[in-house]
Amino acid sequence: MTASVTPDAVRRRLRDGLEIALVDLREEAPYAQAHPLFAVCVPLSRIELVVLDLIPRRDVPVVLYDDGEGLVRRALPVLQRLGYRDVSALEGGLAGWRESGGELFQDVNVPSKAFGELVEALRHTPSLPAAELHRRLQAGEDVVVLDARRREEYAVMSIPTGQSVPGGELALRVRDAAPDPSTIVVVNCAGRTRSIIGAQSLINAGIPNPVFALRNGTIGWALAGLSLDYGADRTAMAVSRESLRAARASAERLASLAGVRIIDADGLRTLEASVGVTLYRLDVRSPDEHAASHPAGFRNAPGGQLVQATDEWIGVRHATIVLTDDDGVRARMAAHWLAQMGWRSVHVLEGWGDLPRAEGIAPPTHPATPTPAAETVDPAGLARLLQSGQTLLIDLASSRDFARAHIPGARFAIRAALAGLSDVALAATLVVTSPDGVLAGFAAAELIQAGVARPLVLAGGTAAWQRAGRPLSDGLKPHDALSAANDLYKRPYEGTDNAAEAMQAYLDWEFGLVAQLDRDGTHGFRVLQLETSNGDSASEK
Repeated sequence: MTASVTPDAVRRRLRDGLEIALVDLREEAPYAQAHPLFAVCVPLSRIELVVLDLIPRRDVPVVLYDDGEGLVRRALPVLQRLGYRDVSALEGGLAGWRESGGELFQDVNVPSKAFGELVEALRHTPSLPAAELHRRLQAGEDVVVLDARRREEYAVMSIPTGQSVPGGELALRVRDAAPDPSTIVVVNCAGRTRSIIGAQSLINAGIPNPVFALRNGTIGWALAGLSLDYGADRTAMAVSRESLRAARASAERLASLAGVRIIDADGLRTLEASVGVTLYRLDVRSPDEHAASHPAGFRNAPGGQLVQATDEWIGVRHATIVLTDDDGVRARMAAHWLAQMGWRSVHVLEGWGDLPRAEGIAPPTHPATPTPAAETVDPAGLARLLQSGQTLLIDLASSRDFARAHIPGARFAIRAALAGLSDVALAATLVVTSPDGVLAGFAAAELIQAGVARPLVLAGGTAAWQRAGRPLSDGLKPHDALSAANDLYKRPYEGTDNAAEAMQAYLDWEFGLVAQLDRDGTHGFRVLQLETSNGDSASEK
């Protein structure tokens, strides 16, 4: 019989600061429609690929829920096989949470976004509306616009004159980007969170310049009818010694005020040996720096994105976090925000000492167990099977990746839906692929258990097909999909084709997050009230 946990017990654990992983097993799109504040999205379709990074300690309490789809029943034996020893079901599922009075939140990365709104409400972070920034730029005023998003997002669209400075780099680079203290500094993102946190980071750091967030980011700019740049490649200059020294001094002060602990290699080893502690080790530098060299076991989580989307790296609420960099600024700045977000044990590793090093970027998925053995077919063999006209080729790539490139004739499907598809049961020959073949291997094993005879896996996945010089198609038309393409949630601030109504609705939702936090009561956020003019005192709200 499956153990169950009441919603009230989950909320008590959250309020008491005890470790817990609250896991939503649905795909991202339904998850984004309604979920508890600290629920992390771990779709059953990809559970073996993502659960170990999100929930690295196998004896931490894990609470699963769905919305009546039967996903919990299917996930329990999977997690037990993977070695998770304290897994239970949320009593009543999502409906039970709602009926017990639990608050439900929309969208993704909600803890970070709600925290950003709370910071603005309590710190009164100054902001400029799009029309005012446009007027100042047109008038030739001394204004520097710093775009706090990832460089890939910036390249898609940006504010005219804006420079790409991802959020974790702002405090490190702003003094060189705007050396004249009279220069107005405006921080923008796509919507609100990274603008607010970026601007407030600079204010917290005590830079002398007037600092503003661009109110509502590129969404606000577009809604004001103003033109964006596309394909820009403007980046801030290198960091001078004087700027680094000033940035480090302010970062050290902020980390201390927030209660961040500084550790060395021996301190890290002590944490790693701790029993009953879930530990996350994250390198907050840029992907290029991380790839060149980093302490072994540290994943790359650029600081601005980590604060913006903490739940993409950390799945256990109240876990222990260790951040690192090689400059003494970026890890402390990110850590001072995470501490305010209610993480009870936040550390910065300073000096890597004799720790072993690693190179490269870890793959986006980290299987918690070896891929099951499966009968495979190579690209040449698959080409022959497809010519026969009797083969059903199913691609388990994300809907976005499928639309970008897939094998001609492939059909999109979500793994969790495979066993119930009539097309699968009726196929004379069934071949399963995925970007690298790993997910396809797990799916094939599952299909065999469901009674499907001899499913084949494309060895090396779609990447192997491409390496072999085989043709690819693009697009995802209705007849290409065997199951609903609800694996991804379309953010209203991504891309260049968003409807004005959707963008405005997104902003309206963000404005209401502080009230939701009050109703929810589990967040544990504490916002430092800093005397930034002299740095002598701080208080919390």
